Amino acid sequence: MSSHQHSQRRGSGAMEQYFSATEKMEQEVMFPSLLRGVFPQQEGAAPAAGGHTDLYERYQLLKAIKPVVEKGLASVNDPIPTVTDADTALDEGTDSNLEERLSHHVNGLQQVLTDLTKNTKALTRRYSQILEQINLSEDQSSS
Repeated sequence: MSSHQHSQRRGSGAMEQYFSATEKMEQEVMFPSLLRGVFPQQEGAAPAAGGHTDLYERYQLLKAIKPVVEKGLASVNDPIPTVTDADTALDEGTDSNLEERLSHHVNGLQQVLTDLTKNTKALTRRYSQILEQINLSEDQSSS
């Protein structure tokens, strides 16, 4: 297996994990407003760019990113336009570098998807903790 095929396989695994984590987040987070004013815990979550992003803002961002990833994936699957002989002759000098460049970009995409997956899973775990705290306080107040 070439490094290109290996990179593609790893990239598709990262993509599947990302979509799975995002789908789980969308199913579990029924009341996103509960995430307002709650800041990420350090375990498993990449630090926020601004450092002051609450989980509600992060949830909105993660939801907004998903269609962009899906659209990008769809455009990758679009047929590649045919290349003329003149174009082929011009590009032959760069062919030796294409596999290396592709591998670099696939690895970068895999890292971004891994980071998005970690953030999504951390947000979903934190939301579950918030719900548990609400249920515990309701149980204590009703007893």
